[in-house]
Amino acid sequence: MTEIPTDYLDPRVLNKVGRLELRARLVVEGFVTGMHKSPYRGFSVEFAQHREYVPGDDLRHLDWKIFAKADRFVIKQYEEETNLRAHLFLDQSESMNYAHDGGMSKFDYAATACASLAYLIQQQADAVGLTLFDEKVARQVPPSNTRASLGNLFGALEGAKTRQQKTKVGGVLHELAGQLRQRGMVLVFSDLFDRPEEVLKGLREIAGRGHDIVVFHLFDRDELEFPFERMTLFQGMEQMPELLCDPKSLRDAYLAEIEGFADAIKKGCLGNRIDYVRVVNSAPLDVVLTSYLSARAARAKRRK
Repeated sequence: MTEIPTDYLDPRVLNKVGRLELRARLVVEGFVTGMHKSPYRGFSVEFAQHREYVPGDDLRHLDWKIFAKADRFVIKQYEEETNLRAHLFLDQSESMNYAHDGGMSKFDYAATACASLAYLIQQQADAVGLTLFDEKVARQVPPSNTRASLGNLFGALEGAKTRQQKTKVGGVLHELAGQLRQRGMVLVFSDLFDRPEEVLKGLREIAGRGHDIVVFHLFDRDELEFPFERMTLFQGMEQMPELLCDPKSLRDAYLAEIEGFADAIKKGCLGNRIDYVRVVNSAPLDVVLTSYLSARAARAKRRK
């Protein structure tokens, strides 16, 4: 049996989020709610597409004709196997490494959220994949519903570190939009430190292809409160220089700037029917996830 690393799995989070019956909350067009363990899974119901082989996949579904022609392993997928495909996009740029005193970094917080959701989605026999990025795509684990693939996903999370790279969220989203062939759910975890218009352009490209998008906009508590009082040397991140200054002299201007930035992203998302969730890494993760999923379920119920 494949061993699954658990450093990013918090049992308290899994327990509380799991009670919400995640399957009914992650509503995607064409996604059948409720338990759907079909007796036809793995048999030829209706061919949907090919995907690259991932260690742990059932070898019965290898397409040997493609192997003979192209010398590569691909798996045949059927409609019964592809009711929900969730894509987790996680920012590992340097700015995600920030943490207030005694707190969890934005990256570790977001990675824990990704691990929790990936585990719960896979428990429902749905496919989940991971993309790590900064100024470009750094690593990908293709969507799959196998335990082996989930182990690969957790391994990628645990091996990932924030890198001394800038964030280019807009460019990465543009690149990934072209890779998402089949409709699914895209969950973005990032501080989105890029030009809002570029971020929104990338998100619109993905939404325009029929995907359901949720943006988890990560902030550290310090970024929203700016609690610094004395003369402070601020270390530059993402290739920015150090800055020695009196924080009280720029606090109001800084807070206005950060609120304007967050508001522009939020308004742009909501204007394009993209779910937006502001996340502060001092808030309990289980509360953040359950609050969002409950609100989403309520909206889905009102639309019926």
